[in-house]
This record gives sequence, structure tokens and C-alpha cells, in this order.
Amino acid sequence: MIPVHMLRIAAGAETASFAVLLGNLLTTHTQAITTLVGPLHGTAYLVVIAATSMAPSAASTGARWRSAIPGVGGLLALRRINIRTRGSQPLTRNAQEG
Repeated sequence: MIPVHMLRIAAGAETASFAVLLGNLLTTHTQAITTLVGPLHGTAYLVVIAATSMAPSAASTGARWRSAIPGVGGLLALRRINIRTRGSQPLTRNAQEG
């Protein structure tokens, strides 16, 4: 289950760093921001791909292909894994409901 937790963190970092890089490109294009955030985005992107390939629930869902999309691939893969795992678990009733 560790790859899914790692995927959540890396997907957030990938998307946030992509937004910062895109915002910087569209506004001031400051070299310092690009120098600091660019490697962070690249590392988060690689971690997303690695964590998705290690997740056992990603094998049959197509999440591995979605993780290769730069910027939002981690969120797409995570969503696909969550839909797949939620759909395969039986619904349970809460003991207090009766």
C-alpha cells in the first residue's frame, strides 16, 4: 500500500510544480523559479511513474499509461486506481445503522 501513499504525495507535487512553472512562463518568466521548480517537477513526474508501476492495483486499470501524462498524469492515475479499488470492494453497512 506504500506506493499509493507515495503516489498521492508525488501527484500533488507534480501538479503544483507544473502550475508554478506554467504560471511563471505566462507571467514573469523568472529564471530562479524555473531553476528551482523545474527539477522538482521532473523528480515528481518520475516518482509518479515509478509508484504507479509498483502499485498492484494499477496493472489492469490503465493507470500506468495515464501516469505518463506530464502535469496531471499522477492525479489521473490515482483517480483510476481509486475507482478500481472502490468498485471491487463490497459495500458494508455500518453497525450503528442496523
